[in-house]
Amino acid sequence: MIPVRCFTCGKVISTEWEEFKKRRDAGENPGMILDDLGLERYCCRRMLLTHKEIIDDLNPYQ
Repeated sequence: MIPVRCFTCGKVISTEWEEFKKRRDAGENPGMILDDLGLERYCCRRMLLTHKEIIDDLNPYQ
């Protein structure tokens, strides 16, 4: 689950996750995607670039 806000600056980033994920999986350059989405701060870019979905890995243990 992507955090709703950036941990450092507090900007809402969760609204950009689906678009970023879809375009990244289609093979686009992640840097260009983040530029198009208007995420210019390093802290916000890091939140999307380093996010790993682990909910599917943890789901069997519930």
